[in-house]
Amino acid sequence: MKNVLKAITFSFAIMAISLSSWQCGSSKKAVSPVSTGEETRIEQFCTGPDYRSDKDYFRANAVGESMDQNISKQKALTNARTLLAQQLEITVKNVTDNYIKAAEMDNVEGVEERIEGMTREVTNQKLNGTRIICEELTKTKDGNYKTYLAIELSGDEIANAMQQRLSNDDKLRIDFDYEKFKKTFEEEMSKMQ
Repeated sequence: MKNVLKAITFSFAIMAISLSSWQCGSSKKAVSPVSTGEETRIEQFCTGPDYRSDKDYFRANAVGESMDQNISKQKALTNARTLLAQQLEITVKNVTDNYIKAAEMDNVEGVEERIEGMTREVTNQKLNGTRIICEELTKTKDGNYKTYLAIELSGDEIANAMQQRLSNDDKLRIDFDYEKFKKTFEEEMSKMQ
């Protein structure tokens, strides 16, 4: 079981590195492409430092394209939520691992599985509460609509929802220390700066 968890964690870490390098942009204004001869630099809407995760918020950005304006926005929102969910899963997995290491608990594997299950539930519930922080709509030369979107979700909302969900679990309530969990969560969030 531990090897499977390590493999999953490694896979998510690779995806996070890929996503963070993909999300690097400069500002929310689009600029004409700059060509150096061999390469053309392209800047996108809704990317850059203001749209990256930090110690307070999880953020993700994405693009959706369609012949229908609403579908292009739905695609962008779905893609952004998927990226946000992956980021949340990685972060909460790290928090869970660090929290369990710091706490003295019986049946560590069972505790880990219960917390991971609850994390998935909380993530699915909270993704509906994401806030759009940037939205730009363009029309391509082919006549398609292209929606650039950035969303965010408060780290405190996730931590509080996790605390509430974990403290309602009879088996975990005995061992669960919210202050220690919150401290571990904040330490992990501060790494995003």
